[in-house]
Amino acid sequence: MNSPATIGPTQAAERLSAYTVIDVRTPGEYAAGHLPGAHNVPLDHLRTALPALKTAAARGELLMVCASGARSASACEQLAEADIAATTLTGGTAAWIQQGHPADRDTARATWPMERQVRLAAGALVVAGLALGSRYRPARWLSAAVGSGLVFSAATDTCGMAALLAKLPHNQPRATGLDATLDALSR
Repeated sequence: MNSPATIGPTQAAERLSAYTVIDVRTPGEYAAGHLPGAHNVPLDHLRTALPALKTAAARGELLMVCASGARSASACEQLAEADIAATTLTGGTAAWIQQGHPADRDTARATWPMERQVRLAAGALVVAGLALGSRYRPARWLSAAVGSGLVFSAATDTCGMAALLAKLPHNQPRATGLDATLDALSR
């Protein structure tokens, strides 16, 4: 399969009005800062959104966005399997904001970015494994398992822990919010 088409933040800012922007991060991450006019369709809800995205793509280009570009590239691959063309923002919202482009925020709904949630969970599990390991030696395997998972995550550019954390209630879209987004994309 070919790599998805990419565009940098400067070029995307120049053409932003030509795109339907789809942010595939969790609702909390989206609320913390997203491209102006972006629609939030979390990556784990992308299959449900395919009909609406196909309609939106028929009207113009789709720009897929996440924090760093990894999840949006995955979204582009899933869309390509469904014969929907999309472009990913290189460097994601992190690069967008770092280059001084505007970002909309919903501070009432914002949660920690997924990377920070993963660091907290991984760190807490490692410390717990070491602390419990002082009384029950096999508990040290928890620390070893988390460390191995982090190495695997870095080597494969995937993150099982992020996939699990994305399923927590604070990282889930409100049903009415996702329905409204899909309705807006279908029009």
